[in-house]
Amino acid sequence: MAYVRFENISVSYGDNQVLKNFSLTLEKNEIMCLVGPSGCGKTTLVRCLLGLTRPDEGEIFVDDKCLFSSKRRINVPAERRGIGIVFQDYAVWPHLTVRENISYPMRKRRMRKSEIEQRVKDVLQLVSMSEYINHLPGQLSGGQQQRVAIARALMSSDDLIVLDEPITNLDAKLRDQMLHEIRQLQLNLGTTIFYITHDQRAALQLGDKLAIMNERGELVQIGSDEDIILRPESRFIFEFIGVTNFIPLKRADSEYKLDVGRELIPWPEPVPENLANEQYLDMGTRPNDITFDDTSPIRAKVKRAVFLGSEYDYFIELGDLEIRLQQSTLDAALIGAAKEGSEVGLKFLNPRYYQAQGKGA
Repeated sequence: MAYVRFENISVSYGDNQVLKNFSLTLEKNEIMCLVGPSGCGKTTLVRCLLGLTRPDEGEIFVDDKCLFSSKRRINVPAERRGIGIVFQDYAVWPHLTVRENISYPMRKRRMRKSEIEQRVKDVLQLVSMSEYINHLPGQLSGGQQQRVAIARALMSSDDLIVLDEPITNLDAKLRDQMLHEIRQLQLNLGTTIFYITHDQRAALQLGDKLAIMNERGELVQIGSDEDIILRPESRFIFEFIGVTNFIPLKRADSEYKLDVGRELIPWPEPVPENLANEQYLDMGTRPNDITFDDTSPIRAKVKRAVFLGSEYDYFIELGDLEIRLQQSTLDAALIGAAKEGSEVGLKFLNPRYYQAQGKGA
């Protein structure tokens, strides 16, 4: 069921067109992660939803209620949109206690004091912060301040919450913990969450769906994490989401060969028919789609090996190129980890082919 709808949203700042005819739909009770490079218009879209930026054209609906329409001249004020928001810097007021920070949205709506107090207690219990109700933000850790910001957003709405880069300032362990807590909160409440980020890893961990924007502010793919990783619809998506390697292929003697500098290495795999007449191609592969194979004619040298606990991360010298290879600790235990400086054979799984960028393209 469509819950949030952006229909043909256009926004310009002077001569700079940030969004043009941008449309996106969020389903009720899902976490939608909007992912794109910095400056692509993600935050502008959020500001349009919240009523902080007025689009030039288009319409915005939440649960069939029109919040903005350029045609019908509707523009519901920000304070009446009933959307919870958590910003990157948390925006908790340092001079107010946790109770005062969280109760602020309800006090603005002049709700009864007894109702506010009960809601504050309920929300603090949800985010495991009950014992800190009388603390000032300066007495809290970054993760605790984040929980306060989420609790305050829930006081504005437990139906729709927007999270705009909410974990950027946290360390890696705390980021993972907060992602888990956001997911649990969503499951418990059935809240619809619109999560805005350039952090692909966080989006893949959290989102039911990912919406990918390119640097021009265009929506280029919507899908599950598996869709985005395993079935990317363009080179941009394949390159932007996750770690990638690109190896040039050159057509020579009626076959394709790896063009890695010092020599041309025969490429044993067929390329797609629609690209078979290209002189140059780029072969793309993920680090975990490359394996060691002693029988392979594609020879390389291990330049650096890094043990990361759950996997080994290798930097491989293939001709004049440096590529990444990742090996799980289970595979390393079965076939052995590669040593720095050793020669290895490489086998490429699930290669993808694109028109070459640069020479001959």
